Amino acid sequence: MNEREARAVLFSAIEGGHSMWSAEIFSSSALVVYEKLIAGAYDTIKFEKLIKALKATSVDHVLSQVDIAGAYFLAPGDALWPLDVDDLQAPPIALIAKGNLSALSMQSLAIVGTRNPTNYGARIAGDFAAGFVDREWAIVSGGAYGIDSFAHKGALIAEGVTIAVVASGIDVNYPAGNTRLFAEICESGAIVTEVMPGHPALPARFLTRNRLIAALSQATLVVEAAFRSGSLRTAHDAAELMRPVMAIPGPINSPTSEGCHRLIGERAAEIVTSVADAVEFIGANR
Repeated sequence: MNEREARAVLFSAIEGGHSMWSAEIFSSSALVVYEKLIAGAYDTIKFEKLIKALKATSVDHVLSQVDIAGAYFLAPGDALWPLDVDDLQAPPIALIAKGNLSALSMQSLAIVGTRNPTNYGARIAGDFAAGFVDREWAIVSGGAYGIDSFAHKGALIAEGVTIAVVASGIDVNYPAGNTRLFAEICESGAIVTEVMPGHPALPARFLTRNRLIAALSQATLVVEAAFRSGSLRTAHDAAELMRPVMAIPGPINSPTSEGCHRLIGERAAEIVTSVADAVEFIGANR
């Protein structure tokens, strides 16, 4: 077994974003960690379930599942591996992607926000996506309903590239209503996940995938977000990576803008009101 194969097997058994296993793998190697787990060098009681899962699978089984899903298995060292994700505190063991994989290394902007946007937020997300696409940037978002969908659609309407980072298996169209959108994204852009094919989108997986959205992007824009929103987690992840974070202001009495106003008030995000503002801010903070 080589390093890439060891990553494939570990990837299939370890939940994405696991800080301890990420640290173990990146401080030594996936092959060393795999061999130690199989040999019982780690706590065999604490990690009994993981060890059983590793012994019950094979490299061929893992990679065939990816192939059947019409996707590609990406690991560090591969030509198309997006190097920016290695900046994360808990870098992914590997990724599964389909579509135009070179899009993962394009200069890109993350646009995130609420699943229940106002007409104002929906329009702004589309406008900013189109504006950055015109400047040959890709747009990264999470493939969900709401701001995510409007950002993806804005990029596609402008004939640009967009990337959806999903919290489910690459073959699980979640949400189902975006099945057609996912197909359109893959024509020029890509879908990427840290989850094996067939696996559902669990609540915890949305939080761990948010760090990938931040890492794949040179900057993050929050369009509309509630006071407590997963989008604020993406903004936090981007800030930890020292990437520019921006927020769109809304009406002072709008619940869907409370999160943006919170970021602006705490000076955790720069207020922007136009694409030109955003471009200037990103340029000055890179």
